[in-house]
Amino acid sequence: MKRVYDGFAYSDAPRANCWWDQTCATVDRPALEGDQSCDVAIIGGGFTGLSAALHLAQAGVNVTVLESRYVGWGASGRNGGFCCLGGGRLSDQTLDKKFGRADRLAFRQAELAAINLVDTLTTQHNIQIDRHSEGETELAHRPKDMDDLRGRVQDIKENYGLAATLIEKNALADHGLSGPFHGALTIPAGFALNPRKYVTGLAQAAEQAGARIHHGTAAQKITKTPGGYQIETDNCTLSAGKLLIATNGYSSEDVPSWLAGRYMPAQSSVIVTRPLTDAELDAAGWFSNQMVYDTRHLLHYFRLMPDRRMLFGMRGGLLTGPTAEKRAISNVRRDFETVFPAWKNVETPFGWSGMVCIARNQMPFVGQVPDNNGMFASLCYHGNGVAMGTYCGALAANAILGNPDGRPYPNAMKTPLSRFELGGFRRALLPLAYLGYALADR
Repeated sequence: MKRVYDGFAYSDAPRANCWWDQTCATVDRPALEGDQSCDVAIIGGGFTGLSAALHLAQAGVNVTVLESRYVGWGASGRNGGFCCLGGGRLSDQTLDKKFGRADRLAFRQAELAAINLVDTLTTQHNIQIDRHSEGETELAHRPKDMDDLRGRVQDIKENYGLAATLIEKNALADHGLSGPFHGALTIPAGFALNPRKYVTGLAQAAEQAGARIHHGTAAQKITKTPGGYQIETDNCTLSAGKLLIATNGYSSEDVPSWLAGRYMPAQSSVIVTRPLTDAELDAAGWFSNQMVYDTRHLLHYFRLMPDRRMLFGMRGGLLTGPTAEKRAISNVRRDFETVFPAWKNVETPFGWSGMVCIARNQMPFVGQVPDNNGMFASLCYHGNGVAMGTYCGALAANAILGNPDGRPYPNAMKTPLSRFELGGFRRALLPLAYLGYALADR
């Protein structure tokens, strides 16, 4: 496989100190052995691949999932656990210009449907996810950002049919949201969860429906055959009538070759504190159970979890390797202390990083790969893969079945991924983009 980053980024090292691993045991599953066949093969055992496998198996399809490591190893098992609106980065104005107002509204309804799908799946399959937070809260980190949040209230009503709540700066403390903020906006959609418990439960639900999941089985090469596709692994070959690529930020440039230059993995890093005492929470003036994020382009996202640990994450790591990883975690800790100066002496024993996935056209893609009949792909959720990845897995299943079920599926999500400038050297674009974001955040 040809990857965008060096081997460190795809090793166990970046996730070695992941808090979620302390909360949920890894389920052992065998590697694929001997040449086999199935109706649909799925490469990638994260939210997207497992959701697709579940929906396909429930429809009676013989489906096999190939996971190079184990379920929960990648971004699906190490993210911040925000099941919320999002998935694309285009504004309402840009969506209207490119696709029309009706398609923009369809995409916004897809965002909402994605949250509802996670809610439905966890309820139907009794997946215990340590759920909390009533919607999501965005915090203004500058006075002018609060003006922008005020203007979004009507947009949220139009897009989602929801009544958002503004919290002025002088009322933040009453809501347990004290800090260097200038107000907030709460959208009553979404919830926080333990992503490792969710992806583990989703895999078990897919297996109970009849899907087969193989760990330690990396797809090395894909070949078109008269009957579909042949996927070569280290030890054997899987033949399938149809194929779904669901590898997101951990994709390869040559599995399949169509992906080359069409996705951008970007690092996001997280730290988690020890359980906080009541006195420490009082000192910081933070007692909200909301999942929150700020208005920065290189945003901070954080939440007080049910066991009173604070999770705090941010975007921005550009390099990989042991030194770069330590620096990224150190930068998160620095910003954590800036936001919560009362917790400068609070230990953060857990810290890790993982890859989100960005598209050149700033929207997720799910659908058939152009000029590859029977090959489908779904990726690029822009850091919002808990809900949108799950939803796109369901859309991919419907596309494979040729049986749309009425879920919102706008053209904005059907449009194939564009290539980034510089192709295989596109990582060089990130420093320039991040510099621009940093300047815009001032």
